[in-house]
Amino acid sequence: MSLCCCSTAAGRGFLLPGILLRRRCLPRHPLLNLRSTRTVASAAAAATSISSLSPPQQRQVAVYVEALLDWNQRMNLTAVTDEAEVMTRHVADSLAVLPPLERAYRARSTTGGGDTDGVRLIDVGSGAGLPGLILAVARPSWRFTLLESMKKRCTFLEHAVEAMGLSNVDVVCDRAENVGQSLDYREAYDIAAARAVAELKVLAEYCLPLVRVGGLFIAAKGHDPHEEIKNAKSAVQKLGASMLELCSVESMGPHGQRTAVIYFKERATPRKYPRLPGTPSKMPL
Repeated sequence: MSLCCCSTAAGRGFLLPGILLRRRCLPRHPLLNLRSTRTVASAAAAATSISSLSPPQQRQVAVYVEALLDWNQRMNLTAVTDEAEVMTRHVADSLAVLPPLERAYRARSTTGGGDTDGVRLIDVGSGAGLPGLILAVARPSWRFTLLESMKKRCTFLEHAVEAMGLSNVDVVCDRAENVGQSLDYREAYDIAAARAVAELKVLAEYCLPLVRVGGLFIAAKGHDPHEEIKNAKSAVQKLGASMLELCSVESMGPHGQRTAVIYFKERATPRKYPRLPGTPSKMPL
């Protein structure tokens, strides 16, 4: 197990979604209209974290944010209702896991000299599409599956995929326990990712059955997940994986620093896992 510190690439050129959608002529300093110095600082940090995206990708992100805030008025997708906060607490936070994830994948890749083209990633408990939709924008050569059990949220995800013009994303509306036992999905993915879904010992049973041997499971956690990691160790081992890396990542959210917890799938998951729907959360391994 290793511990590292990671940050997203610095640069210039990102515009906040509303400004991007509403103005044909780009202002020289688009962040100056925000309400407070603190908001400006957070938005500037978010802008830096995603400035490597191309202008078309930035527009896709803008479309996503607009759709999220629009649909959020009719259903519970996020507690965040401010455009700039969506950028800092959701978009930038999702992108922050990409550098450690790609580095870990390349280090463990057995083909193509660490080439990441064609990576298959499943976002378990995708909710409003985080991190899956944002990562799909950033990595158009990857294939993404958004797994979500709530029909209303799946309807939003399908709308967002179409509105953003994404051709590399599928939405699956089902429980992870069912999908993990399906021959179409079981051990079919290079990476399973999850953000704010459940504690690790439960999340491992949702995610690891979906990961191929030699693949990765990455969970976005808070600044100090060590107790949670310790409690999940037995479950992770039973499911065929081991801890690979802890990586501190930059976050502009209200809780500050976050941690990417990365596991390596060493052997096939025993067929009895995942257990019946509801069992992993009620009786964790």
